[in-house]
Amino acid sequence: MLDDANADVACDHYHRYREDVALMRDLGLKAYRFSVSWSRVLPEGTGSVNAAGLDFYERLVDELLAAGIQPWLTLFHWDLPQALEDRFGGWESAECARAFADYAELVTRRLGDRLAGVFTFNEFMCFLDKGYGFSEEAFAPGKRTTRQVLNQARHHALLAHGLAVQAVRAAAPKPLAVGLAENTPPCIPVMDTPEHIAAARAALRELSGMFLTPIFEGAYHPVYLAREGADAPRFSEEEMRVIAQPLDFLGFNLYSGSYIRHDAEQPGGWSEVPSGPEFPRMPIPWLNLGPAGLYWMPRLATELWGPKAIYVTENGTPYPDRPDANGEIWDTARVMFLQQYLMHAHRATAEGYPLKGYFLWSLMDNFEWAFGYSKRFGICYTNFETLERTPKLSAKFYRDVIRRNALG
Repeated sequence: MLDDANADVACDHYHRYREDVALMRDLGLKAYRFSVSWSRVLPEGTGSVNAAGLDFYERLVDELLAAGIQPWLTLFHWDLPQALEDRFGGWESAECARAFADYAELVTRRLGDRLAGVFTFNEFMCFLDKGYGFSEEAFAPGKRTTRQVLNQARHHALLAHGLAVQAVRAAAPKPLAVGLAENTPPCIPVMDTPEHIAAARAALRELSGMFLTPIFEGAYHPVYLAREGADAPRFSEEEMRVIAQPLDFLGFNLYSGSYIRHDAEQPGGWSEVPSGPEFPRMPIPWLNLGPAGLYWMPRLATELWGPKAIYVTENGTPYPDRPDANGEIWDTARVMFLQQYLMHAHRATAEGYPLKGYFLWSLMDNFEWAFGYSKRFGICYTNFETLERTPKLSAKFYRDVIRRNALG
């Protein structure tokens, strides 16, 4: 972790949630996506409930509703209880999937009467591929495994998703929208021509071959299975049926863009156009500018799988924000970023694709995983010494967009 930082306090949302909800209300937010910590609710992963932990989320949901803000709950944003890792290796075991379904049922029974929607998982790739040793970025649990172990863990996480969808629907006291948030690389055709669009569509399906493709099609992409060979996951037909539970929505976390071209020399008929070091990017290594992704991902996903609704569940950028002598934060680069991306979201809705909502990342500067406190994504500045929140220029811009329901 950068500078040995930890998230013990971070933004202290646990104690300051009323202040934060008031900030959301002042901005005009209509919905708030938040995560429940499995470890906070069930310290051992199963069994005894930590009442104080679950009570916090109940207070937060009630505070949001009182402010006229829809609560959208995410069940898993990478914090697996250590007890489950110790007992059976976390996602290496199907036991973890079954435990997750029980956790989903518990949370839904307690909060489901007041929620607008539930996300089962946030970004499979991050806690699996980056947590099991096959990425330059090391995420928890920081393992170094084999391809076979990784692929089986991927399968168990998908199984957990399917079981959780079933559990949420069974436990919900009212009809409740259920889906997930994924960060499949945004596939943008290098030109708006039929052959490049078809290539981008094929690329999205193939790059989603171990996650979204089986969820929506009930089968892993054949290229994925062929590439992994003997290391491919082991599964039953019944498990694939569970994984392919019909969803009420699909969430995309969209930041960078991958530009795709038609390429008849490649087996899939597509290849990625390298961006190169000169390509415009934001101040974090992985964020190449790709605003067109907010149009193309809803369009291509609709053409491939026909989800009932699509949400942009994360979109934003870090910037080294610093208050001026008057305490103002003039984050013009973030305003530019949001303007460009929202224009393409508007194109998607104008053309009739089912893009139903947009969640900006993020409300305030926070603990940014391996980057610690060095990357500020918030539209509100967090003073990590005093914990004071200060709206930046981007917050004022976003408030105006919400108020007018239009871009300036």
